[in-house]
Amino acid sequence: MASVRIREAKEGDCGDILRLIRELAEFEKLSDQVKISEEALRADGFGDNPFYHCLVAEILPAPGKLLGQGIGSKIIKKVAEVALDKGCSQFRLAVLDWNQRAMDLYKALGAQDLTEAEGWHFFCFQGEATRKLAGK
Repeated sequence: MASVRIREAKEGDCGDILRLIRELAEFEKLSDQVKISEEALRADGFGDNPFYHCLVAEILPAPGKLLGQGIGSKIIKKVAEVALDKGCSQFRLAVLDWNQRAMDLYKALGAQDLTEAEGWHFFCFQGEATRKLAGK
């Protein structure tokens, strides 16, 4: 079984965090939308008034596949712990419609699918639409 350690991100992790952002964007064919730099991640996450909070999961895999070893559950449980420690009463996740495995896990852990339950849809303004709204 894989060994998992989940910890608070450190300023020195920003290079790896940016790499992961870029890898996900590339996988989703959205690389052109990644506009953040390592310096911006540092400034926004580790200044006096951080704009985001980040956890790092260090996974030392055992031989074989990582799927089904409880890694996702451990990560979500840690997120819940940190959320409560920070005074949050809830946290929300965005999941792509093809990721049924993740949706099944979140439901099994007690999450409510707001799209099913309440009909919520998430919207995003980007690029030209954002500039047009801002009058620029």
